[in-house]
Amino acid sequence: MSSFEFERECRTPSSECYSIVEEDLAIGRVDLHFTNGIVHGTINVSESLTLETIRELIESIDQQIIDAAGIVRDEVVMHVHQGRDLGVFSGLKYEDSEDSDPHMA
Repeated sequence: MSSFEFERECRTPSSECYSIVEEDLAIGRVDLHFTNGIVHGTINVSESLTLETIRELIESIDQQIIDAAGIVRDEVVMHVHQGRDLGVFSGLKYEDSEDSDPHMA
């Protein structure tokens, strides 16, 4: 079984988002939204992960984040997107060089 770590990026009263790390390598991100009785999640992972690894990841999210936080829920619904990381985009303008994309952080 894979060993995942989760590094919190932000938290609101009804949501959290985490970077997903495996063996010191960022492999994705999970956004969780807490509603009455249901936890909705969106998982974005590297295209190299197998379906079995993704299932293990969902189980780890349920145990390490949702259960550990004591969230009372009847159901967990996860949407999984798999692909390659294109970067982090922001409305801020960076002036590192003329060749840099102003929307990439």
